[in-house]
Amino acid sequence: MKIGIIGAGFVGRAIGKLAVRSGHHVMLSNSRGPETLFSLRPGIGCEIGTAEEAAAFGDIAVVAVPLAAYRSVPVAPLAGKIVIDTDNYYPERDGQIAELDSKATTTSELLARHLPRSRIVKAFNAITMNDLESDGRPAGSPDRRALPVTSNDAEAKAIAITLYDEFGFDAVDAGPLQEGWRFERGTPAYCVPLGKSKLERTLASTIR
Repeated sequence: MKIGIIGAGFVGRAIGKLAVRSGHHVMLSNSRGPETLFSLRPGIGCEIGTAEEAAAFGDIAVVAVPLAAYRSVPVAPLAGKIVIDTDNYYPERDGQIAELDSKATTTSELLARHLPRSRIVKAFNAITMNDLESDGRPAGSPDRRALPVTSNDAEAKAIAITLYDEFGFDAVDAGPLQEGWRFERGTPAYCVPLGKSKLERTLASTIR
């Protein structure tokens, strides 16, 4: 599968590295241009390009930019595509966003509004990237960690769950996209190592 990653910080690089290791073709991009990413091509084994190029390149795309920059994500080349949203809301970094402060919406619903013709799935936000690279275990391992996913699109969920499995993690389907608040920053499931059954219970008992 071809994966275009928009954002080449800790999140984009970690997902890109694991995706390449799992046999996928990856293009990483950032807002400063591909010339600033030249060392990633040999280091990760990926292609590099602009955000527009990465969006067009991928069969699917991963948005790994700070939430404050979500409006910079290209719209047209992502029409009809599955887009994995990894964003979290940090007011000290992103500024205050009234809709999130009032809990009127979620980070992924903001992105979905920006990308109305894309198929958004929330994944890879509830784990640190150090853990993503180090905590993966083979399927069936008793200590295998689980990660949550939400989407309104069944195929988008299935692809995110497949990537979780390839990277060494179980998945818990937390429902439609609007349920992403259950594992946003500050919730009991956020960046806490949990097995599948414990994560299911934790998500179900989380109060908004």
